[in-house]
Amino acid sequence: MKSSPEIAIIDPNTLSCMGMKAILEKIIPHVTVRCFGSFKELMDDTPDMYVHYFAASQIVLEHTAFFLERKRKTLALTIGNPTGGVLEEAFFTLDIHQPEEMLVRTILKLYHGKGHPHPKKQNGREQDANKLSPREIEVLVLIVSGLINKEIADRLNISLTTVISHRKNIVEKLGIRSVSGLTIYAVVNGYIEANQI
Repeated sequence: MKSSPEIAIIDPNTLSCMGMKAILEKIIPHVTVRCFGSFKELMDDTPDMYVHYFAASQIVLEHTAFFLERKRKTLALTIGNPTGGVLEEAFFTLDIHQPEEMLVRTILKLYHGKGHPHPKKQNGREQDANKLSPREIEVLVLIVSGLINKEIADRLNISLTTVISHRKNIVEKLGIRSVSGLTIYAVVNGYIEANQI
């Protein structure tokens, strides 16, 4: 007999886990749903056996390497849109701070492949209209590491004007103005680990 597919919910909020589990079991009765209060609990289990991961956005950001490898199976649970859209560029997201009817409708759309798109594809490969140059990525990493323009210029052996120009290009390409937004973008895209910030 074929075993039922399993979904993992990773969220330190017990009530959130219980509520999400009840909703998923109600609308997709043929799945088995398991709850984990931490990423470590998931790792202590058999983490690659799950068809989907419903994970709190903070857990996704703290363990981006794991979730980026499984991004087509990962759904980041958010409260509103606190990341300014950066997390949404890499992962499916689900705003858990909405009425149950809307939540169920969104989950069903995602489950049937009609919901929030993954990063845009063109000719079978991911299209990144906002692609940063290698030098812009270097500048981005130094910005989110807390360096000021002069320090970045010294570190990369470029002029202060060039650093300012790179910063301007990064902001224009990504549409992200705040350092916190740039930090989330850098972590989600694997340019820097969350523990390096």
